[in-house]
Amino acid sequence: MAQPLPAGTPRNADVERPLVVAQVVDLTFDQQDISRDFLVGSRSAWQDLNARGGLRGRAVQHVTIETDGTPASLKAAWEAAHGQAGCVAVAGCVGNTAAAGLVALQSSARSASPLALVAPWLHDAVTDNEAETVFEVFPDHQTQIAHAIKTHASLGVKQIGVVFATAEVQQQSEAYVLQVAKNLDLQAQILPLPGTTGPAARQLTTPTQTIILFVGGTPELHAFASKLVAPPGRQCFVVALADVNLQSLAQMGGTPKGTSIIATQAVPLVTSGLPVVRAYRTALARFFDEAPSPQGLAGFIAARYTAEVMGGISGPITRASVLSALQRRANVNVGGYVVAYQGKKRLNAYVTQSMLTQDGRIIG
Repeated sequence: MAQPLPAGTPRNADVERPLVVAQVVDLTFDQQDISRDFLVGSRSAWQDLNARGGLRGRAVQHVTIETDGTPASLKAAWEAAHGQAGCVAVAGCVGNTAAAGLVALQSSARSASPLALVAPWLHDAVTDNEAETVFEVFPDHQTQIAHAIKTHASLGVKQIGVVFATAEVQQQSEAYVLQVAKNLDLQAQILPLPGTTGPAARQLTTPTQTIILFVGGTPELHAFASKLVAPPGRQCFVVALADVNLQSLAQMGGTPKGTSIIATQAVPLVTSGLPVVRAYRTALARFFDEAPSPQGLAGFIAARYTAEVMGGISGPITRASVLSALQRRANVNVGGYVVAYQGKKRLNAYVTQSMLTQDGRIIG
């Protein structure tokens, strides 16, 4: 953690002191496969930036604050970020529970020196009130679901099954899943929750639908998919959202015979030729020697977007100037990944899909 300057240090020492950007990360079991890759992507971006001279010759100190996602832990993390000397923004908060908790703290707090919350990993879009200090970059669940369902509707599919990982996830997501399906003239059948026993459990293991939309994380998806039995003579496709890490799923044992997993991603394909994707792959190989992933690319983009905004500030880079620059919501082109707004709402959204095949290959 960065330390405050000793008493009596001249103010012009701020020019030499590193800028600090904090990142709150939930590394609990059900979040760690997403959060770990996202964090590595962000670290790659900040290390690459500093290797190239930082911002105006100043290094950016990337401070990671871990949390378990509980309200008490999130509040402590939020207070730690605000109390961090030189901290000008909180960027790339992950996963969703942590990000949503910080957004709630941001909207309810009345800080004299508010910190911008940039590019959080959120399932739900922020409200107008929250948008004063929270700046979205990635498409929310509703946008991802609309893309996933529209893709299959265009192929002539008329009915899909929907599985929610937990009752809480179902409560949060069922209404807009059904609305999106209705808008596309699709019938969406809500299947029983995982763990259901008795006759209803057969709907989970042997569904009549060949397209199943799964809303939940990697461990829950693995538990569900491992018990699936595809209809005789037909392929079963399970469509998941960006909170599923296909690399982790493949390591857990992949998919049963007759089933393929399609993950809807909130970023470009990691195999694309976009400059930001090439930069991510290069930095990742240089600093971590790990395989690229969509979640890692998202973390890289979160950091790069934050750095682009900070680099465009004409005066001193402070909490106030970073917040002011973000509130202008100017279009920012991050190596081909464009972040644009209409008013306070994100205007564009990259949504792509990758597939884990039966033999463990990831396509896309």
